[in-house]
Amino acid sequence: MITLQEIKKNECIRALIRSSNKYLETLGYTDHGPRHLSYVSDTASRILRCLNYDQHQVELAAIAGWVHDVGNSINRHNHGANGAILLLPILRECGMDVEDAVEIITAVGNHEEHNGTVSSPVSAALAIGDKSDAHKSRVRNGKPDPTDIHDRVNFAIQENKVTIDCENHVIRQSLTMDDTSSVMEYLTIYLERIQMCEAAAEFLGQRFELYINGAPVNKHKES
Repeated sequence: MITLQEIKKNECIRALIRSSNKYLETLGYTDHGPRHLSYVSDTASRILRCLNYDQHQVELAAIAGWVHDVGNSINRHNHGANGAILLLPILRECGMDVEDAVEIITAVGNHEEHNGTVSSPVSAALAIGDKSDAHKSRVRNGKPDPTDIHDRVNFAIQENKVTIDCENHVIRQSLTMDDTSSVMEYLTIYLERIQMCEAAAEFLGQRFELYINGAPVNKHKES
């Protein structure tokens, strides 16, 4: 099968990633370049690996994580669907099997929290990988805009860990925040994303738990 390393070398995908990140920088968004893509790719593939999915699914999750934001090269709105449309011919030209290509574009086309639906292990892992990425390193040039809530929230997050507790069927995100922002501000922009993580974890037969500064935010009774 086509591997993540081959996808990373593809000039069309590289150009789309550069364009997407530059466009979002113009709009004032946090990092959506290789740093974000690496986090999403690594987290998505690690989730499926820890849950004992086969290497084929793990690799598809890694690829989906790397390419999921290319639709931002067209427009921020509906960037998931736009990215899926862009990717299908590129992935096929790379020599990817049609079933694998469709698996990836379905995941990419459904990773936006306001209109996406988790429908496969790859799409579930992608959703958690993408929506869990919050950290001060996402702030461009390390200089947050104090008037921008996204900059304030991300800059406040000093540590972000996603762990998979297979024995208890829990995917847990643990954040450490300083007083640059607040839990309330975090929830203001991340609530829908947390809810998508919960749905994705449930699809995988797990629970998603969020802890901030050691305190549970969404811990369920059965936990």
